[in-house]
Amino acid sequence: MKSITINGSQRESVGRKATKALRNAGQVPCVLYGGDKSVHFSAAELAFSKLVYTPNAHTVVIALENGDTYNAILQDIQFHPVTDRILHIDFYQLFDDKEISMDIPVSFVGNSKGVRNGGVLRKNKRSLRIKALPGNLPDFIEADITELKIGSKLYITTLENEAYKFMHPDNTVVCLVKRSRTSVNDDVDEDDEDDATNEGDAPAAAE
Repeated sequence: MKSITINGSQRESVGRKATKALRNAGQVPCVLYGGDKSVHFSAAELAFSKLVYTPNAHTVVIALENGDTYNAILQDIQFHPVTDRILHIDFYQLFDDKEISMDIPVSFVGNSKGVRNGGVLRKNKRSLRIKALPGNLPDFIEADITELKIGSKLYITTLENEAYKFMHPDNTVVCLVKRSRTSVNDDVDEDDEDDATNEGDAPAAAE
């Protein structure tokens, strides 16, 4: 998984007055959990643009001015209810030998027969929560819709991978192809249609 580096400064004071002063200076107060002790730090609001305002998943390298670095993932973020400015971010520290749960975006690939016949692809899950070691976290989860006909569903069990496990029930529907007013019947396989066409074109046997 791709990583983004956040350069920050450790916070000495974590009171309300100090937090307000940080925000007024364009800084975002942050807390890193998961280690032996919580680490309070701040970083410029612009430093989080590639991490927050994107559908992609990333791990984070937090690099502090004192030389300390931490591998982490974004755990929670708070926005201002009116301005949408970032008010606070919580991170969770990663360890190579410790599994972590994370939401990973789904990438839909393939050309569904049902969609070609006028059906509508409904994406029920645009991201899926998985549990894995940090080194096994994927950039995205690929969902191949090629075999989906009208009325077909793609279940999460189809996407199983040895590198990680899904934190969803086995009957979770990732996507499906719904019938529309303009859709046609795709019950007959393309191979069967080709066979039927070839039989129709064949010359009649002589009596």
